[in-house]
Amino acid sequence: MLLTTKFLRPTSDPRAVWRERLCRLLQPGSSKRLNLVVAPAGFGKTTLVSQWCTQQGTSTAWLSLDDHDDEPRRFWQYIVGAFEHSGMAGLETCRQQLSHCSVQELEGPITGLINALAEDGSQWSLVLDDFHLIRDTDIQRQFSYFVDYLPPGVTLTLASRTEPPLPLARWRVRQWVADIHPGLLAFSEEECRHFFRETMGLKVSEQEIHKICRKTEGWVAAMQLSALSGVSRSTGDSALPITVDVDERRINDYVLSEVLDQQPEAIRDFLLSTACCPKLCAPLCDAVRGTSNSQAMLEQLLKQNLFLIPLDTRNHWFRYHDLFRDALLQRAWVDSPDMAEQHWQRAVSWLLSHNHVQEGIAQIVRQRDWSWLARVLAEHGNNLIHGGYHLPVLNWLDSLPADMVEDNPQLQMLRIWSLFFANRVDMLEPLLSTLEDVLDQQVADSHPDAEGALGLQSEISLIRSYLARTRSDDKSANDLTRQVLKDIDHTRIPLKSVTYYGIGLDYYGKGDLPSAREALRSAIHYGELERKPNTVLSSGGLLAWIQYNRGDIDDALETCTSVRRWVDQHYSDPAQPRLISCWQNSALTEIYRERNEPELATSHLTPLMEHVNNGTEPGQHVIIQYVRGHLAFSEGRFEEAIEALEDAATVARRRHDHILFEPPACSALLVRCYLADGRLQQAERWAQSVTDEHFSNPLNREQNQISIARVMVAAGRPADAIAILAPLRLSAEEDQHFRHLVEILTVYSEALYVEGKIPEADQMLSQAVHRASDAGFMRLFAEESPNVRQRLLELPALRAPSRWNSSLLAMLRAIGDGSKSPEPAKDRAKRPAGTSVALTEPLSQREKEVLVLINEGLANKDIASRMKVAPATIKAHIRNLYGKMGVSRRTEALAKARELALLE
Repeated sequence: MLLTTKFLRPTSDPRAVWRERLCRLLQPGSSKRLNLVVAPAGFGKTTLVSQWCTQQGTSTAWLSLDDHDDEPRRFWQYIVGAFEHSGMAGLETCRQQLSHCSVQELEGPITGLINALAEDGSQWSLVLDDFHLIRDTDIQRQFSYFVDYLPPGVTLTLASRTEPPLPLARWRVRQWVADIHPGLLAFSEEECRHFFRETMGLKVSEQEIHKICRKTEGWVAAMQLSALSGVSRSTGDSALPITVDVDERRINDYVLSEVLDQQPEAIRDFLLSTACCPKLCAPLCDAVRGTSNSQAMLEQLLKQNLFLIPLDTRNHWFRYHDLFRDALLQRAWVDSPDMAEQHWQRAVSWLLSHNHVQEGIAQIVRQRDWSWLARVLAEHGNNLIHGGYHLPVLNWLDSLPADMVEDNPQLQMLRIWSLFFANRVDMLEPLLSTLEDVLDQQVADSHPDAEGALGLQSEISLIRSYLARTRSDDKSANDLTRQVLKDIDHTRIPLKSVTYYGIGLDYYGKGDLPSAREALRSAIHYGELERKPNTVLSSGGLLAWIQYNRGDIDDALETCTSVRRWVDQHYSDPAQPRLISCWQNSALTEIYRERNEPELATSHLTPLMEHVNNGTEPGQHVIIQYVRGHLAFSEGRFEEAIEALEDAATVARRRHDHILFEPPACSALLVRCYLADGRLQQAERWAQSVTDEHFSNPLNREQNQISIARVMVAAGRPADAIAILAPLRLSAEEDQHFRHLVEILTVYSEALYVEGKIPEADQMLSQAVHRASDAGFMRLFAEESPNVRQRLLELPALRAPSRWNSSLLAMLRAIGDGSKSPEPAKDRAKRPAGTSVALTEPLSQREKEVLVLINEGLANKDIASRMKVAPATIKAHIRNLYGKMGVSRRTEALAKARELALLE
């Protein structure tokens, strides 16, 4: 039960100042997605947004948040409730999903909400008041996903006391955010009067208000300075006029003379000694100052409103207003440069030792202390790279003097790893050779760090093993990897996780799924010990992919959940893009597609598409396009599927030397799309051109053979298909490739049906159903031919009461075109050729030509070229053809044409 009062917009206080200028800033824009109104309590955030809502001509939903809403399911239930309360329809399914799905599966209903907003097409505004009460990191990540994929015309407005930990920097670059922060709230003279008399509680005369407003030009930060100074200099019931020029130098002087110098000595010393901190907390300030009372000092500053901005709602982390901090730093370095240097060093040391490495490095780079930066990168660089920060590490290395890197083998190795993870593998060979020469020289000279040289040799071998995989040199890759594993216990460098991941890739490439599974479990185990989140995610993702292909869907989901939980627990930063793994998101896309949950599948595919659009390494590109194509194929979007799979196959062929493993068999899935889209001749040409020599991975070889068998069945050669499938069935069962086994049994049954061996075919199909039920496969059957789907609807094995049976039958019935089997060829032959009694109007000669070319498997542009007409003309012919035949896509048109003997 939801509290409907939380959806009611507060009534504006008649005493509140009308902020017309700020209301205009909140108006929706062409690219805007988010209004961010951030200010301390009492700054009129709710009043401002409420006033703005009264001007809106769009549909507006309001939600007042409270402490109880800091729970993912409840938060999103109230979001959906806010839209429904404001009159939006079509959210019933989304609301039902929220009531029963797990926290890990909430992206499904969130995707449903995004889709519903897109389908609604209206201009919507959603206001979330008191967003600072939302501290749950799962909600923050989910909300980031929600904002990332909002449809056009939807604007969110957040009113918060603190800036939320969302990827705001990225959104600002994209011009999605309109910020209204205290430093930007410039007041008119009337607003200035309200500010002094109501907000600050000062009795200021009209003359003084006019002068201060004119001098500050309505800049609220300067007016705060004026007000603080006015308090200290006021006499009686009025304040003395303050002259403040909106100029950084003068504002600095003013801060120093009228604010800092007016403070008690203890406050002044605290401000100057902690100005070196980019952000503040009590332990950090204590370390810098050598005291133990910093928490009380911070709370005193907050109470006095001395430009201390909270970064959370627990009064733990703060930062100074930038202008205020700049003035403090200027005074600190001028008054006592040695003490300022000491404070700065203590602050950076504390940040580095308390897992705030990036903030610490940023301060070192700002001071240009290159020798300290080199030491920090040598100590922390490896973990930063494996934590997903290889590009910043590369930038920091580039900022160092060249000779400092050349003389340091460890820094050279960091550059190699950074380039490797950035997929700039073409640059690695000369760098590896140079590093090997340096290490050989150190060993020859009995260098003090000879043990470190041995560790770097192991890293070099590991890099070379991955490069060998790009050349399909599996033997060298395997030998190098196992040598690293043999030597690894004698080094100080944590490499076991990455090494076991390489071994897992090797076993996966050979089709040895049980051995790959064990190696990847070791990679996850050591990755957690070595604190390498990227390796943990990639190893867990590939493990889940393997578990899925083995038929262990529940185990695959558990692997993804546990790995995600560990990464989010140890490496969660909602202000940064969420670490994702191509393998894991692809596995989840496949799993939820197979379980007939397309919205959840899409929610995991969508972040991957950003990588495709922005450019990613070729192996990942192929995997992503493969799962995208498979999802489109499952949903009957054959043109989109063909486009994605043809792109994947092209990249796999052209960039073969840059891919560390053999990606999924895109061409095998592509031929299924050709068959489903009625392009039999194109599918036959593919079957004749592809041989087993194209594949080293047994999984891909099996998929290739299954697709060839499908082509033979479609071409009326069931015996040839059975000759392929019979031995393939045995090998798939022996190798525990259970998903392929279900597919083999299904295609085998179809071949038997074509041969007229109905009892044997039913038995074979029943075995496929039994295997699929055990594993949880479902969508696999919806992808089969109409004939197989009809046989499944009539199969006795599916009449037994079970949840899986009921779900499968419901899905098959919902498909629609599987309710009737194609007319056998022998019955069609009894009718005169060209019979068209079922057509609303006879086909024209040109339409018949187009139909024949569609049957040949040609795309629209190829048909236009063959007929020497414009593509738009072909589209018009196809549109007319579909209308006359009463169909909506190619497969239906060809089935209807064969039924009416139009192609004979």
